[in-house]
Amino acid sequence: MRKYLFSGAVISAVISGIGVAKTTLDGPRDWRLLLMWVSWAASLAIAIGTVAEETKRTELGE
Repeated sequence: MRKYLFSGAVISAVISGIGVAKTTLDGPRDWRLLLMWVSWAASLAIAIGTVAEETKRTELGE
């Protein structure tokens, strides 16, 4: 769990999620807001997948 919390990619994705949340509260509600959330979710999924892949690779000794 620690490897996910201290990963730069995951931290960056979480911080960008804060910006998306602020935009949701303050900005207009239109199709761009939905795209922002989809983009954020994709970047978070990619960051978590990258950490998992790096962990698997180091456990196998590659």
